[in-house]
Amino acid sequence: MPINVLMPALSPTMEKGNLAKWLKKEGDAVKSGDVLAEIETDKATMEVEAIDEGVLAKIVVPEGTADVPVNDLIAVIAAEGEDPSSVQAAGGGGKAAPEAKAEAKSEPTSATAPAPADQNTTPGGGHMSYERVNEAPEGAQPGGTAPQQQAGAGGRVFASPLARRIAKQEGVDLAAVEGSGPHGRIIARDVQAAKASGGTKAPAPQAAAEAPKAAAPAPKAAPAGGAPAGLTLDQVRGFYAKDSYEEVPLDGMRKTIAKRLTEAMQVAPHFYLTVDCELDALMKLRETLNASAGKDKDGKPAFKLSVNDFVIKAMGLALTRVPAANAVWAEDRVLRFKQAEVGVAVAIDGGLFTPVIRRADEKTLSTISKEMKDFAARARAKKLKPEEYQGGVTSVSNLGMFGIKHFTAVINPPQSSILAVGAGEKRVVVKDGAPAVVQVMTCTLSCDHRVLDGALGAELIAAFKGLIENPMGMLV
Repeated sequence: MPINVLMPALSPTMEKGNLAKWLKKEGDAVKSGDVLAEIETDKATMEVEAIDEGVLAKIVVPEGTADVPVNDLIAVIAAEGEDPSSVQAAGGGGKAAPEAKAEAKSEPTSATAPAPADQNTTPGGGHMSYERVNEAPEGAQPGGTAPQQQAGAGGRVFASPLARRIAKQEGVDLAAVEGSGPHGRIIARDVQAAKASGGTKAPAPQAAAEAPKAAAPAPKAAPAGGAPAGLTLDQVRGFYAKDSYEEVPLDGMRKTIAKRLTEAMQVAPHFYLTVDCELDALMKLRETLNASAGKDKDGKPAFKLSVNDFVIKAMGLALTRVPAANAVWAEDRVLRFKQAEVGVAVAIDGGLFTPVIRRADEKTLSTISKEMKDFAARARAKKLKPEEYQGGVTSVSNLGMFGIKHFTAVINPPQSSILAVGAGEKRVVVKDGAPAVVQVMTCTLSCDHRVLDGALGAELIAAFKGLIENPMGMLV
């Protein structure tokens, strides 16, 4: 049967994508794992692989098309034995299974051929979303749940790439999970339900169909007198003369930043804690460590530590020393972590990335330094993978290099805090009853009050300050 190729969701925040380039053309043979296209997301350009095989019969969305909604039909693959010239682009699938409808996130398409209702809508994680058309068995009731087909020939388990990734991370046996997606395909919520149940077998599809209500609740409407919706485009234009400005359309990254950080300020109750950290001991240790760095084959130092590398390490260790703060909010509970994951804001043209240093508490300063240099270079080229900038418990935003002394930063959901780091500068302080000149750096921790109370936030930033002012503690 024909296979519909759908615009995949390549990150949790992706709603639309730009179809940058087709790497296969109509009539080309397609095998599982072949790269079909390049998709520009709100964060990066990614190669997208096929998960089935056949012949690329029809390209519905041409390359260069912008803002294609997730789950829109973009191509059709003719299965083995089918005549590619006779395959219809839109297909003629049956009614959508309730599970598929519940999972769907995209709006109705307007610029491309409509995707059939029965579709896999789980984020693709680097693989094309797809469906087989007209696979319902003869006599099946319209609108009924698709038959279970999670195991194919040779015992193959049919699961979305995101479901496979989650199963691998959580140690869930996919062979024992019942799929609630189209045609019994295992999707992300099935794996999450299996893990939550304490076993490896997810609830029956009928129960799983209701899972999205708990797993991904729809945003609640603001109560009367709640947050204002903001001015419309025409209202803003009305304040200014028409020839006094030019309009710059937002790209996907800027739209996502605007949406997520607006939500963060409306949903997460922020409060702020500020400390001054003396840097003299840290600067001496940094100089000593950099001078001791070996040379590579080109004669360059093996590493060169920055103040920011010490800041990242100190935040990682502080989280493990204050374990109650090493947590994030999750609807009706907090998730408390065993290792520290620290995101680091990297500015790029038009926005920023926040790659995450995993196990920052365990890594050496030189390892953190090397990872950050690699992350920063690939962030500016928009070559980071989603798993490299998603997650994390806290982040570091350092504007010291711009001469900023003090600022507050907005928490990046789902994280529960963010540290704003200012410039180090010489200041006169009182030591032992007499004035002394020391180098000082002002740092402000933004805290999500749902996770961190004032005392807990104060304990966290105090642990950070102690490590910055006594940096030898980061080496043991």
